[in-house]
Amino acid sequence: MDRQLDGAGDEGRGALHALSAAALGRAYAAGSLSPCEVVDAVVARVERLEPLVQALWAFDAGAARAAARESEARWRQGRPLSPLDGVPLTLKENIATRGTPMPLGSAATELVPAADDAPPAARLREAGCVLLARTTMPDYGMLSSGLSSFHGREGRLTRNPWDLATNPGGSSAGAGAAAAAGYGPLHLGTDIGGSIRLPATWCGIVGFKPSNGRVPIKPPYIGRVAGPMTRTVQDAALMMGVLARPDWRDTTSLPPQPIAWDDLDVDDDLRWLRGLRLGLWLDAGWGLPLDGAVRAAVEAAARRFEAAGAIVEPLPPFVQREMADGIDLFWRMRSWMDISALPPARRERVLPYIREWVAPGARYSAAQLFHGFSQIGVLREATVAATQPHDFVLAPVAPLTRYPAAHASPTNDPARAMEHIGFTLPFNMSEQPAVSVPCAHDADGAPVGLQIIGRRHDDLGVLRLARAWERLRPADALAPWPLTA
Repeated sequence: MDRQLDGAGDEGRGALHALSAAALGRAYAAGSLSPCEVVDAVVARVERLEPLVQALWAFDAGAARAAARESEARWRQGRPLSPLDGVPLTLKENIATRGTPMPLGSAATELVPAADDAPPAARLREAGCVLLARTTMPDYGMLSSGLSSFHGREGRLTRNPWDLATNPGGSSAGAGAAAAAGYGPLHLGTDIGGSIRLPATWCGIVGFKPSNGRVPIKPPYIGRVAGPMTRTVQDAALMMGVLARPDWRDTTSLPPQPIAWDDLDVDDDLRWLRGLRLGLWLDAGWGLPLDGAVRAAVEAAARRFEAAGAIVEPLPPFVQREMADGIDLFWRMRSWMDISALPPARRERVLPYIREWVAPGARYSAAQLFHGFSQIGVLREATVAATQPHDFVLAPVAPLTRYPAAHASPTNDPARAMEHIGFTLPFNMSEQPAVSVPCAHDADGAPVGLQIIGRRHDDLGVLRLARAWERLRPADALAPWPLTA
């Protein structure tokens, strides 16, 4: 694979930068590690690899080290703010943090420092997490790619650590790449059509899209959620224990619930899987054809669940092209209105691919816009009805395993910009929880994720089944870590 970084020894899975948040919390409590040691190791990792991966923005090693010293003092006094106190963290740059501008991935954005922390940032700061940096995203989060007119200045391009010639996906591009590169264990992304799960599958990590409203966010929007991007399901659950706390600023958020996020292993021998009804969804009904390696990986996972006693049933396609095209039209129109309102000089700074994608919005009628918007409800109804007979659904995340780093989308065609989100989009519109968890690799070593979807609000159930998959999957499902240079 082109320019893949490799190596061995102390830079492998046991190095400080590679330790899970759960392991770090235990080590901090025992006094065998300090947050200062860990942050120093992660900073060194970033400084060595970031010239290649280019996943970060507003990286501040000094502030991170200062926060680590404060965390170390709290642990020594026996007064940590949470089990995640002192654990390194990155935030996607569309999650506001007080005092830092929010470019939204676009060179057209005026850089004004944010007045307050957005709800997810506030919760993680309250938990004592050590913020290292913000992570890159494409213009306005409207691409499944690391391509950005702001972050791409001076030839910078966020790359996939598994193969630097390929794309990490997006829009949580930098978060996926940072997690795979070993920039600490905790990363936060956002998802409106697959923007957490797509980079998770392509970067070989865990990416959890919670039920809509489970994690308060600002601003809220149809289908938009924030969620963990980690290397283990347990770390994703630990983040959820912090992120799901209430915040009045999200007027769409769910009421707080006492969810046992740390109770992932239902039993020792996975007996709870016996009789579980799992739908197997392998045909999105539209979009790019499913790659054979992806199909084989998901089918193999289904067989393992079946061998453990689950009942696997085929789930026929339930999405129609009209639904997807309607939502695409609505998104184009929404983005065209935002971009056309910019002064001409700033408008020209928007990524050309995005400008071409939104251009048809100038011609849409009110009737077309209303019909497009209505397809959100149509897709929601179809998705909930199709998945309701099953306890959970197994599916691919993306129809392909890789695409070039410089492409704005897998098709690289603004007229067909959404053809790769057939397996992810429905669950944003239906508000169901869904996770991408590493499943296998193709013949060239590119990661493949298994998507697990649950009924609305069964976030813990989805994480429990993902944890069960971590225990069921074969030892060779995970290739050696890509960036061990």
